[in-house]
Amino acid sequence: MARSLLSTGRANIFTINCSGFDQQGANPAAFHAVFDRKAFRPVINYSIPTQVNISFTLSAILEVDVPLQLLTSFLWLKLTWNNPFLNWNPEECGHISKFIVTTKNLWLPDIVIVESTDVARTPEGLSAYVTNDGHTVYRKPMRVTSICSLNIFYFPFDQQNCTLTFSSFLYTVENMVLDMENDVWEIADTSRDIVRIQGEWELQGINKATRKMSVGSSLFDQIMFYVAIRRRPSLYVINLLLPSSFLVAIDALSFYLPAESETRAPFKITLLLGYNVFLLMMNKLLPASGTALISVYFALCLSLMVLSLLETIFITYLLHLANTQPPPMPQWLHSLLIYCSRPRKCCPTALWKEIEGPGLNSNHLPGLKEPKELVETELGPREAELNVGSGLTRNKLIGLWVQFSHMMDTCLFRLYLLLLASSIITVLILWNT
Repeated sequence: MARSLLSTGRANIFTINCSGFDQQGANPAAFHAVFDRKAFRPVINYSIPTQVNISFTLSAILEVDVPLQLLTSFLWLKLTWNNPFLNWNPEECGHISKFIVTTKNLWLPDIVIVESTDVARTPEGLSAYVTNDGHTVYRKPMRVTSICSLNIFYFPFDQQNCTLTFSSFLYTVENMVLDMENDVWEIADTSRDIVRIQGEWELQGINKATRKMSVGSSLFDQIMFYVAIRRRPSLYVINLLLPSSFLVAIDALSFYLPAESETRAPFKITLLLGYNVFLLMMNKLLPASGTALISVYFALCLSLMVLSLLETIFITYLLHLANTQPPPMPQWLHSLLIYCSRPRKCCPTALWKEIEGPGLNSNHLPGLKEPKELVETELGPREAELNVGSGLTRNKLIGLWVQFSHMMDTCLFRLYLLLLASSIITVLILWNT
């Protein structure tokens, strides 16, 4: 009876007898002859390949696993092809032009994603719909875990390019060819609108390329999609970059504390400890593997804070030495201090005289007290021997070493700012590229 319901028409096109479907419903017996062919590729002439059109919508980027180099995404895959055995006349079937048929009764193309590392998780019991001219449309959701070459050097401003290659597992180009159901820009726009509203990653674009894969003497048709995604950096900027920048800025401002202050070194030590605690707490937000530029940035900030502390220790040591047991000052250093304390062209002479004050000669540096205000203290025997011919009293020698300490503090602070600015500018340039 099934064969009587499947008649052969002109041009070897099989037509299903669907009379009465609009009144009594579909007769399963009318489709038995077609369903019995599901194990074979639905073609009348086996020398003609079946054309399968592919389209998909990328609806979610679920996970990007950097250590394992894996991308987990969720797709809605759409496959279309023609089944010449599923034909009927809509006028004889009450103008019914489309049926929905469960996929277990149909031949399905074995399209796989080459980069997939596991079996695609697809719900069971799906259906496809077929039109009266044999056009078959099959849609299925897929959770895909695919291999992707991930580069996290520019984290958290990184962009990744992954590929999804669709290919047949069994059918060569003699049996199956692949084509696009929609233009790639339509796929990209639809996917971008969906992915934009969720998750850490946003879709930048999708491009495609067609190629043939050779396996031994067999040639398989493939369509490769290049999926470009970009990380949303706001979470990491707020939780990582801003706090780190604030701590480094406070460390730089701490140079304005007086060098003689006893709180300057403890303050810097507290900042350094706080920065280490911050890095330990935020470590879970950093990539688990690979070298990221942000890690280099944090290492530079930590190094600069350590150098800042060492500079404070050095200046504190100089001041302590100057006030307890001032060493003899070399003649070249004495001359350098005098040279550095001279007025510059940008400094008016009247202003310099006001700074220098009345009664100061060229041997006195700005910032030192007047000789009349100093308590003249004789140098010790060893100090007197080392300072023979210099004419410096102990208080003048202490003043010179204090002046030298302040000058060194200023120079090292400027060097610190130069290193800090160059490091930040270099990192920003690399991130922008």
